[in-house]
Amino acid sequence: MELYLNATSPYARLVRIVLLEKGLADAVTLKWCDPWADDADLLKANPAGRIPALVTEEGTTLSESMLIAVYLESVSPNPAMLPAASQGDVLHLAGLGQNLMDAAFTTVIARKHYGNEIDDSELGQRRSRAIQRLLKQLNSEFGEEQQASTINLGKIAIAVALDYLAFRLPEVNWKEDYSQLQVWHAGVTARVSFQETAFV
Repeated sequence: MELYLNATSPYARLVRIVLLEKGLADAVTLKWCDPWADDADLLKANPAGRIPALVTEEGTTLSESMLIAVYLESVSPNPAMLPAASQGDVLHLAGLGQNLMDAAFTTVIARKHYGNEIDDSELGQRRSRAIQRLLKQLNSEFGEEQQASTINLGKIAIAVALDYLAFRLPEVNWKEDYSQLQVWHAGVTARVSFQETAFV
């Protein structure tokens, strides 16, 4: 398999973590690329020019990190990242993580192209409010009953989104404002899969 990615995409990092947790890393060739440069190989794999893009052993191309994660679950069911017994709960968390990732990523890209003043626009303000609501909910959900010793797709999505916030939008300062969430996040990101894929 081949995975098109870069080092700063939270979506690509999510897939890399799933690969590592499933022991599939050696089965995938990492194809580092710049999605903003209309990389020819990436565009062949995914005409949208988005990463991550996974080319399977059969030559089928998959895009969108969550869909790739679902496919990898079928390739290697164990350890389960989407366990059937708690699928609804895991998908609930994955959705929260995806939404937080999207709001943060879109903020970063909007600033890159239009400057920080874009934050004052109606859409910018809406993204900012969404980030705060999501952080508040996640902080309330991750109490003592959420164990960092187990991992699943939902927890991966949330931890990657939180890391991305700290990496690209440090002014949000969520670790100081949401102490319960910070403790949970520290436990999850101590895993080897997170250490080996840290944002640079």
